[in-house]
Amino acid sequence: MTFILRSLSFCLKQRKYVPIRHLIRISNHEIHTSTCIFHGEYEMQDPETEADIVNVTFIDKKGKKFIIKGKVGDNVLYLAHRYGIEMEGACEASLACTTCHIYVHHDYMNKLPVPEEKEEDLLDLAPFLKENSRLGCQIILTKELDGIELELPKATRNFYVDGHTPTPH
Repeated sequence: MTFILRSLSFCLKQRKYVPIRHLIRISNHEIHTSTCIFHGEYEMQDPETEADIVNVTFIDKKGKKFIIKGKVGDNVLYLAHRYGIEMEGACEASLACTTCHIYVHHDYMNKLPVPEEKEEDLLDLAPFLKENSRLGCQIILTKELDGIELELPKATRNFYVDGHTPTPH
C-alpha cells in the first residue's frame, strides 16, 4: 500500500489528472458514505411521520404547562432545551449532576426503564426528591410514552457553578 500511495502522491505533485476510477481500483478498501449527523442534531429535527410523534407536557416551576411534539428517540433534556423549557442540564447529559431532575407523572413511571444505579445515586443528592423523580437526560422517548407529563421541581442544585446555564451548541 505504501508504494501505491507514494506513486499516487508523485502523480498529484506532477499535477497529472488521476481519474477517480483509477483511485478506486487501486484501493484495497471500500469507501461508504452516509448522511452526516452531528452531535445533538437528531434532537433538533422535527418528526418525519405522524407515527414518530410523542406528545410531551412539561410543567414548569410556576405550574405553566407546555405541550410539545417530540419524536421517538428524543432525549427529554435536549427536547426541553430545543423548546426553551428551563431544564438546566449542567453536565450536558453525561450523568454527572442533578440539574435535569424532573417528576414523571405516576401513570408513566412503569413505562420507563428501571434507572441505573448511577442515576439513583445522583437522585439521592437532588433537592425535593420524590418517588417519581428521574433525571431528564436518562429518559429517551418511545411511542409508549405518548402523553407523558414531566414536572420541573421548584429548584435544582448545580455543583458546577452557581447560576451556570449551558446553552445548546
